[in-house]
Amino acid sequence: MKRRVILTAFTAAVAGAAVRAQEPPASPSASIYLDPAAGLGLDDAIARALANEPGVRAARFAVDVTRGEREQSGLRANPSSTFELRGEPGGTDTLLSIGVQWPLELFRRDGRIQTAERQVTAAQLTAADRERLLVADVRAQYGRAVAAIREADVAAQLAATVERQFDLSRARADEGAGPRLEADLLAVELRRLQAERDLALGRADRAVLGLKPLLGIEVSQMLRLRESLDAIVSAHPLAPGPEGPIVPAQRSDVRAAAHRVAVADARIEQAGREGRFDVSLFGSYMRMDSGFPQLGLSPAGHPERIRAQFHYVSGGATVMLPVLNRNQGASAAARADRASADEQRRAVELAAGAEVAAATVRVRRAQQALAAYSQATRDLAQRNLDVVRQTFELGRATVFDVMAEQRRYLEFERAYTMTLLEAWEARADLARALGETK
Repeated sequence: MKRRVILTAFTAAVAGAAVRAQEPPASPSASIYLDPAAGLGLDDAIARALANEPGVRAARFAVDVTRGEREQSGLRANPSSTFELRGEPGGTDTLLSIGVQWPLELFRRDGRIQTAERQVTAAQLTAADRERLLVADVRAQYGRAVAAIREADVAAQLAATVERQFDLSRARADEGAGPRLEADLLAVELRRLQAERDLALGRADRAVLGLKPLLGIEVSQMLRLRESLDAIVSAHPLAPGPEGPIVPAQRSDVRAAAHRVAVADARIEQAGREGRFDVSLFGSYMRMDSGFPQLGLSPAGHPERIRAQFHYVSGGATVMLPVLNRNQGASAAARADRASADEQRRAVELAAGAEVAAATVRVRRAQQALAAYSQATRDLAQRNLDVVRQTFELGRATVFDVMAEQRRYLEFERAYTMTLLEAWEARADLARALGETK
C-alpha cells in the first residue's frame, strides 16, 4: 500500500513537472479585428455593402435591362422595301419594280409600352428588396462578428489572469510556501481556458470572414471593425414593435408582389391588343421597257421595231384579319399568370405579417432578458471574481474557489454576450420585417 502511494505521488510529480516545463504560448486576441479609430463602423459597412455587393449591383443592372426594353417597346416598326429587276433572256425587255411596306401597329405598340413600363417599376422594387435584405444581413453579421470578438476577448483575458495565477502558485510551490497540487491544477485549467480562447478566436475569424462577401471585398483583404457589441446595442436601443397584426405595405417585397399583379394585368391587355386586326400600308413604282419583234413606222415614216416604256405607281393597304389566330392562348396564359401573381402577393403579405409579429415578440423577450443584465449585476459579478482572486493571492482561499468563480464568471459573460447578440439580432429582424433600409 505504501509503495502504491509513493508511486502515485511520483507519477503526479513527473506529470506536474512536464506541465510546468511547457511555457504558455503567446496570448492571441481577437482585438486585431477591432480598431476604434480607423475601423469600419456599422453605418459605413452598410454603405459599402450597398455600393459594392455583387448581388445588389446585378439587381441594379437588371433595372437597366428593363429600361432598355421599355425604350425598345416604344419604337415603331421599321418599314420594309423590295427591289426587283426582271430581264428577257436573249431579248431586250426589262422590268424594274420598287416597293415599300409600312406596318402601322394600330394597337400593339401601346400595349407593349404599358407592359414594359410596369416591368421597370417591378425591377426597381426587386432591386430595393435586395438592398433591404442586404442591409439586414450586414446588420446581423456585423453583430455576430463583434459578439464573437467580445467572447474571444473575455476568454483571452481570463486565460491571461489564470496564467498569472499559475505563475504565482508555481513560485509559491518552488519556495515551499504552497502545495504543488495548486500549481498543477491551475496548469490544467490554464490549458483548458487557452483551448476555449482558441475556439472563440476561430468563431471570430469565421464571423469576420462571413462579413466580407456582404461588403463586396476579397477574403484576403484585412477588415477591422470600429464598434463593439456593447456600443452598437447602446447606440441602437430596442424599440417596441407595432401593436396587433400589421402588414408593412411600404416593404419593397410587398410592393413588388403587388406590382407584379399590375404587370400581369398589362400582359392581359397586351395579349388582347395583339389579337386585334392590324393594317400595313404599301406602295410601289414599276417601270417596264417592252417591245415586239414586228416592225412599224416611226412618225417620220421609217421602219423600226415596236417598243415602248411604261410607268406604273400603285398603293394600298394590307389588313391582318384575326380569323383563326386571335391570340387566345397568350390571353389565357396571361390570365393564369395574373392569378398566380395575385396568390404570390397574398403569400408575401402573409409572410410579411408573420415576420413582423415574430420579430416584435423577439424584441420584447430580448428586452426582458437584457434588463436582467443591469450594470449593477455586471459590476457585482466582476467584483465577486476580484475578491476571490485577491483572497487566493493572500493565501486565504483555495484554488478550487478561484477556479469555480472564474468558470462562473466566464459563463456569466458568455450568457451576457449571447443576450446582447440576441437583442441586436432581434432589432435587426424587426427592422428587416418593417422594411427599414437605414
